[in-house]
Amino acid sequence: MKTILTVIGKDQTGIIAGVSQQLYELNINILDVSQTIMGDFFTMIMLLDLSKVDRPFDEVKQILTETGDRLKVKVNLQREEIFDAMHRL
Repeated sequence: MKTILTVIGKDQTGIIAGVSQQLYELNINILDVSQTIMGDFFTMIMLLDLSKVDRPFDEVKQILTETGDRLKVKVNLQREEIFDAMHRL
């Protein structure tokens, strides 16, 4: 299953490292990533492959939300098909 992960928050050191480490621990593969700094804010979007994850999607989503809380950023995980449907013209 492919998913879209977004991360937004005040720029600080360790955001990429913290998110990437959690993805590694969950056995999630990063397929593509884009990140930028907009003023004082860090933004990142990732395309992820969850095909090797052995946990339910909602549990993975909760773990990543908690990771964001620890890093003081907003983390959101969406299934790719839902993301596509929401952004289709």
